[in-house]
Amino acid sequence: MAKILEKRLIRQPDVFYYKIAAPLISRKAQPGQFVIIRLHEKGERIPLSLADINPDQGTISLIVMAVGKTTHELSTFRAGDEILDLCGPLGQATRIEKVGRVALVGGGFGVAPLYPIARAFKAAGNFVTVIMGARSKDLLVYEDEMRQVSDRVAVTTDDGSKGLKGVVTAALTRELENNRPGLVLAVGPAIMMKFVAETTKPFKVRTVVSLNPIMVDGTGMCGGCRVSVGGEAKFACVDGPEFDGHLVDWNALMNRQKSYLSEEKESFEAWKERHSRMLDEKRQPLCE
Repeated sequence: MAKILEKRLIRQPDVFYYKIAAPLISRKAQPGQFVIIRLHEKGERIPLSLADINPDQGTISLIVMAVGKTTHELSTFRAGDEILDLCGPLGQATRIEKVGRVALVGGGFGVAPLYPIARAFKAAGNFVTVIMGARSKDLLVYEDEMRQVSDRVAVTTDDGSKGLKGVVTAALTRELENNRPGLVLAVGPAIMMKFVAETTKPFKVRTVVSLNPIMVDGTGMCGGCRVSVGGEAKFACVDGPEFDGHLVDWNALMNRQKSYLSEEKESFEAWKERHSRMLDEKRQPLCE
């Protein structure tokens, strides 16, 4: 059991911050790794990236967007509640090295896992630029936190409500032309990471991406997280989650991510119905 020590809404209406007691995991975890949680005996296992690691406090932090059954169910948990299973740290840690300039690119709430990565690259003596994007300024997360651990933050919004109007690759292109980094690392939706890799390829800049395929056990046993990298089959849970973005078969990855859309929708709708019924029962007046 892992107790939720703190929970807060960081972006309306569906992105939440959780600080969780995990002394063993926090002592071992490194930037770029993830955990797998199961809320209760009948729950599914889902992977979540580490948004912060604090071994002194014995805690880890997660940023979770409520998009499906389990993440919506987690959004009903409060500080003091307990998560049944918390497994980690899993995956390979980010390779932290001194390369001079590092550009970290995050899309949406995918910015959060870049926080410990940015802090580590900065501590290694790099000039760290963070490029973060969202559809509008109201959907940006972790901007203040990223400014605290990086040298420069560039913001892009699709509607131009803050920063540069456009997508993250527009700001990335400027960075590549004016301050070419020795490394680009991207975390976010697969389509965003695909275009980040396509943007850096002509500049011949090493590009690392953190993949988020379907994942079940997190130990390489189920094969659900299989991805094709450089024509070879890799398992994101044990070989990754970070890979060379120029070698990833993006079309295969995105097709695999769609494999269980109908089942996921059915499960979510069934949970919503049960949850709504439970709330209705709680509202019923007591009769003598």
